[in-house]
Amino acid sequence: MSKLIIGASRGIGLEVVKQLRERGDEVLATVRSTPPSELHSCAAKVFEGVDITAHDTLRELASKIGSQELEWVLVVSGLMRVQHLGRLDEDAVKGIREQFEINSLGPLMAAEFLSPLIGNGGKFGIVTSRMGSIADNTSGNSYGYRMSKAAVNMAAVSLAHDLQPKGISVALLHPGWVRTDMTGHNGLIDPPESAAALIERMDNIGPEESGCFWHAPNREILPW
Repeated sequence: MSKLIIGASRGIGLEVVKQLRERGDEVLATVRSTPPSELHSCAAKVFEGVDITAHDTLRELASKIGSQELEWVLVVSGLMRVQHLGRLDEDAVKGIREQFEINSLGPLMAAEFLSPLIGNGGKFGIVTSRMGSIADNTSGNSYGYRMSKAAVNMAAVSLAHDLQPKGISVALLHPGWVRTDMTGHNGLIDPPESAAALIERMDNIGPEESGCFWHAPNREILPW
């Protein structure tokens, strides 16, 4: 069976694909536009033009995969924009809505179209953020990112219940503070370390842990 990575053009997603291929897994990967040469060089099967906010492209992806059974799906696609109270103008609100489209609705619609392709005992993973934790919010601001990640966390718990009869486990994974384009290359760890942690969690999560909110690099269960 294959593993599908949604959002594999760079950063964490690209590194997950590379590590899975290095250990011999069959990997399907999606990008919104032209894939980087690194993605082709690791011999993954690449699907271009998949935009997680354009739901028809997810439906088309499912059609192209067809009867091929998936072992797991990992949604890496995400967007971070920072908004501050006192500066919530029209552009800021537009950015908040955009983050909901990508960070919240995108993974949910990926589950809608792709979960029927996941075999019994398979996994559906969402890369979220501890910034979606209400209990862990000690600094405020970042309204769109925090709100959209809290929303996708709730969606994942509902998915865990709804996919349980099919034997599919849902993994909700904070990748750590990773040095990528999204973070302006600030952070505590690099994409290879984060990707290895995400793969470990996806490999090992079982039905009894479905819907849990994990800090993947240290395996801590995060507060809601």
